[in-house]
Amino acid sequence: MDPAPEPIPVTRTVDCGTAKLLPDVDRHRAWLLTVDGAPQSYVDLDAPLHLEFEYVRRLAFVLDETAAPGRPLDVLHLGGGALTLPRYLAATRPHSRQDVIEADRALLDLVAEHLPLPGNCGVTLHAQDARAALEAAPEHSADVIVADVFGGSRVPAQLTSVEYARAAARVLREDGCYAANLADSAPFGFLRGQLANFATVFEHLALIAEPSVLRGRRFGNAVLLASHTPLPVADLARRAAGDAFPARVEHGARLRRLIADAAPVRDVEAVASPVPPDGAFSVG
Repeated sequence: MDPAPEPIPVTRTVDCGTAKLLPDVDRHRAWLLTVDGAPQSYVDLDAPLHLEFEYVRRLAFVLDETAAPGRPLDVLHLGGGALTLPRYLAATRPHSRQDVIEADRALLDLVAEHLPLPGNCGVTLHAQDARAALEAAPEHSADVIVADVFGGSRVPAQLTSVEYARAAARVLREDGCYAANLADSAPFGFLRGQLANFATVFEHLALIAEPSVLRGRRFGNAVLLASHTPLPVADLARRAAGDAFPARVEHGARLRRLIADAAPVRDVEAVASPVPPDGAFSVG
């Protein structure tokens, strides 16, 4: 039998730029998705539990610790990419119901063509604006909201306001959890504003990030968590510390010191997240 042909990169113009699917030469049927050079997702079609990006692993820790192992969840994903976390949750928590909101319809078509989801996995895709979809979602319908929405390398302004935080709270169940991938660097003007937004709405907050990011030494990702009920900070801290790229979980008094005098950001003054420095999130 002839060996399977080597996978070749795919380049396509999508609604928000130029998308590329780049095969991983070290893992069969694994792909990196970039949009305008910025990495968006990494997917191994044969190993959905393999999570290449460290911030994705931190979001997965939240999904793992938010309920008893294997219990199905109702999850609203804002931002789709190549559907890394929906694939992970379908494998770790079968029978979960997942709605994925992705504004870029052409990107969804590209992923469906080259990186199809397994059948009957409980994942429903919606080509919609994230803020509009959140505001239209039924009240108290989600156990978890995962927000990983980037226009290129920036979180859009309509997802950075206190009104947006209130919309998320409306959709979450009383014991639900909001988890967002953000990015910033010292002096953390954007991140502090986001924390202030969610502190206005939720009683419990936490932040997962690498120590070098928290100390202001470099630009990087930070996962923001918010809930009306206590978060599993001890379990998350253990998981984050044991990762290949160890991270810390900030909460309580240390997080309040980070927020300091930051004020909530209203829709009328909201701006997109900072432009990353050259090379921070780019490949090839």
